[in-house]
Amino acid sequence: MAAQNQKKKILCLMQILLECTDEKHPMTANEMCDALKSYGISAERKSIYADIETLKDYLDIVQQKGTNSGYYVGKREFELPELKLLVDAVQSSKFITSKKSEELIEKLEGLASKYEAKQLQRQVFIRNRAKTGNETIYYNVDRIHEALHEGVQITFQYAEWTVKKELRLKHEGALYTASPWALTWDDENYYLIAYDEKNDCIKHYRVDKMLHIELTNEKRLGKESFEDFDLAAFAKKTFAMFGGYDEEVTLICKNNVAGVILDRFGKDVWMHPVDDEHFRVRALVSVSKQFFGWITGIGNDIQIAAPERTKKEYLEFLREVLGHYQM
Repeated sequence: MAAQNQKKKILCLMQILLECTDEKHPMTANEMCDALKSYGISAERKSIYADIETLKDYLDIVQQKGTNSGYYVGKREFELPELKLLVDAVQSSKFITSKKSEELIEKLEGLASKYEAKQLQRQVFIRNRAKTGNETIYYNVDRIHEALHEGVQITFQYAEWTVKKELRLKHEGALYTASPWALTWDDENYYLIAYDEKNDCIKHYRVDKMLHIELTNEKRLGKESFEDFDLAAFAKKTFAMFGGYDEEVTLICKNNVAGVILDRFGKDVWMHPVDDEHFRVRALVSVSKQFFGWITGIGNDIQIAAPERTKKEYLEFLREVLGHYQM
């Protein structure tokens, strides 16, 4: 029984050190004895020193001397700045519901001391963020990862949003079959990149619109299509993950939008000065209304210079839009 109590004591002491200490909040041996009483454990100060020496094989326990003397956990698995980054990522992710965000952030707080956890709490502003209401997305991502690991096809139903803010099944709830090859993050949404055998092409699906995902026993297809597939290049050329046809376009841009171009296409994009105020860009894009919308959003600071068919399509796009605003 004494051995069992000793095991419980050292485990509780480890928990106390992790929860209640950091560089600004060390604990003395006497304070640890008092803290152990809340676990129903009585301990002498001398035994605490021996336990700390044992725990040093598993934790970075630092002894601080001086006016604020005591012991504290130094280096942890996650440093506080790293936890802040993770909290920011969780709370800003639209595909994670508010409820799930709060649960995940609470777990992240458990990786810091209770004092440092307060710094994480003050960063949490979930309520007014645009969040999905689909609780299953969190598990859909896990199911897709499982299919990727197993190398099998999946079936699912695909949905679209209605004006009533409800998901409605497409094609009367017909089952889709796809061979998953990658998951990617774009414009705050998760997308599955998969091979569609029926149409012999690569397709992408928004994970929050996928319902009732099931793994099959069929091996995934499309290996040849993905042998030279570059996910980063795919994301650069595709705007808002809307499909189109691939085209190398030439853009004439004002110097002040150089940062916008680099953010969109990366630092390896071809850029060449035209004059003191402009530069030329050549980039592979997926020509679509979303691409034209991106161009329009930048305004007079960017122009499509080539090819001609893309310029003509852009003009038609603008005429169609303006047609809705004629007085």
